[in-house]
Amino acid sequence: MSVDLQLIETNGIRLRVATAGEGPLVILVHGFPESWYSWRHQIKALSEAGYRVAAPDVRGYGGSDRPHAVEAYDMESLTGDFAGLAEALSPGEQAVIVGHDWGAPLAWNTARLHADKFRAVAGLSVPYTPPGEVVFIDAARKFFTERGLFFYQIYFQDQGPPEAELEADPAATIRKFYYAISGDAPEGTWPTDKKHGDTLLHRLPEPDMPLPWLTEEDVAYYDAQFRKSGFRGPLNRYRNWHRDHAYLTSHPSSPIIAQPSLYIGGTKDLVLKMYPGDMVAAMKKSLGDLRGATLLEGVGHWTQQERPEEVSRLLIEWLNSL
Repeated sequence: MSVDLQLIETNGIRLRVATAGEGPLVILVHGFPESWYSWRHQIKALSEAGYRVAAPDVRGYGGSDRPHAVEAYDMESLTGDFAGLAEALSPGEQAVIVGHDWGAPLAWNTARLHADKFRAVAGLSVPYTPPGEVVFIDAARKFFTERGLFFYQIYFQDQGPPEAELEADPAATIRKFYYAISGDAPEGTWPTDKKHGDTLLHRLPEPDMPLPWLTEEDVAYYDAQFRKSGFRGPLNRYRNWHRDHAYLTSHPSSPIIAQPSLYIGGTKDLVLKMYPGDMVAAMKKSLGDLRGATLLEGVGHWTQQERPEEVSRLLIEWLNSL
């Protein structure tokens, strides 16, 4: 696969962006703890299908700028990064934005907040939900912390200890975390009985490598990226729940996303257990033109890496229909 890695100025920072192909612009936004490299299979497939693909390292990751301040990673700043990237790469034309994991709410809300720059939006793993009355992190404290239970996003709120744990051996962090919430892991690999005060990697097993979708070479690439960037920027994203909630609930744009949209998830993705009831039915109320919602059987959290060919096919069919 041939990609061009370049630094692009946007929104007052520089993003390192992997680009390939010619045609209508598609921006691919990764999640935690990932990299532009998480989209390696889709970059090839989409560029060969006639699209110009741009997969940035989100600010704080890899070769992109990594401001220190927590508030530099709020929703307003990050969605502004992608709006600026679209304008820099395709001035005057509307782009498509696709996101996975944290990248999914970033993509959904970029389409909402910068509707003039994006003609369609897709999310992988994390469904679109407009902000409710209760801030998510407060609900998590009530459900988990007040009952003495561990919840990873609560653990991430304290600055310092999570960074130290994840940075001690980034390759081991990637292997253990990726495996534990993948479709390959037997039920119970991600413990649900950990106590508040435990750490993220506590009791996560070392997998037998390679995994069917993750090689030692892949892990080595991620390891090099996180040895360069550290984990502070990636973790800062989780420290903006209240700031994001205030911004999104006060923003004049409609919380109903009008552009054509697509959702792809996995039947074994633990993220979906956070959403009660019929998640697709709920999304239809908030996505004005939802053109497809697919749950891939046996797929865990790493949607586009675990089933690259199926995800690429679904994305290309949707893109071609726009």
